[in-house]
Amino acid sequence: MFKKVLIVLVVIIAALAVIIAMQPADFRVSRSMTIAAPAATVFEQVNDFHKWDGWSPWAKLDPNMKQSHDGAPAVVGASYSWSGNDQVGEGRMTLTESRPSEMIRIKLEFLKPFTATNTAEFSFKPDGNQTTVTWSMFGTNNFMAKAFGLFMNMDKLVGSDFEKGLAQLKAVAETIGKQ
Repeated sequence: MFKKVLIVLVVIIAALAVIIAMQPADFRVSRSMTIAAPAATVFEQVNDFHKWDGWSPWAKLDPNMKQSHDGAPAVVGASYSWSGNDQVGEGRMTLTESRPSEMIRIKLEFLKPFTATNTAEFSFKPDGNQTTVTWSMFGTNNFMAKAFGLFMNMDKLVGSDFEKGLAQLKAVAETIGKQ
């Protein structure tokens, strides 16, 4: 009897491992919003990590979060590190590409509560005095991330934070644009 239960358990674990392994390796989460401000104004808020506290959806989740900035602000190579509670975790962002009023690319390294390295990207599409901003994050799922994806939808999990952040970015940029 014990042998049969053990065999069934091994078969279930093997089947689960196969199902997890067959999950998509790559993921992409993207949200867009139109902001009534010139692309240069919106770009400036994203390109300088020192300004993220004004609109980041994670900035207010931990008032005791430790933050540090390295390198000259708003240039390729600038970085921002954080360490906070369970809601914000620990990680580092490094500006890897910056094309004024067009695109920003960031290397995003998560250290806690899980380790992962992804890419965050902001694109800016001007249309008169308005700008459509698209915030994306993409990367490759390791085995554990694929397993997590069976129970949690990354698009829903992170997408709502992107929506909040874009709404807050909109409020900041539109206020600056009126000054």
